[in-house]
Amino acid sequence: MTAENPGTIRISRRYDFPIERVFDAWLDPAKAGQFLFVTPTGKMVRVEIDARVGGTFNFTRRDGEDVEHVGTYLEIDRPRRLVFTFSVPKFSAQMTRVSIDLKPLQTGCELTLTHEGVLPEWLDRGREGWGMILEGLSARLEAAFGQVAEPGTAGMSR
Repeated sequence: MTAENPGTIRISRRYDFPIERVFDAWLDPAKAGQFLFVTPTGKMVRVEIDARVGGTFNFTRRDGEDVEHVGTYLEIDRPRRLVFTFSVPKFSAQMTRVSIDLKPLQTGCELTLTHEGVLPEWLDRGREGWGMILEGLSARLEAAFGQVAEPGTAGMSR
């Protein structure tokens, strides 16, 4: 794989929350600012979401210096699909594409995140980062709505 042949990251997670709650968390600045692009040592200093097709987002995290995570919404089909461009200008001018696909299950839903156009040198770090984001989403949902799963099960499973 070369820079001319970018890769794809695909991660799926199951959430024991209604599909609408999982979807809406991605577009609610108060919730999204607590799981999207956060780090243990960084502080989110800007969360802007214009949740419409053609609208943009900007998540700026301060971790010694400001790091912007920006993009434009390409598709919003509540509660099943969200597609947006994505870039971290500090590290690369490249614009990539992220799709969030949700399907309802008997209890909860399954989320599949697909990040296309990832340069080879960012694949491992990107996979790790998106994994942390999806775990953070579960924690955010549990904090906001309580544990929805039946006793003895986790709020998120792999």
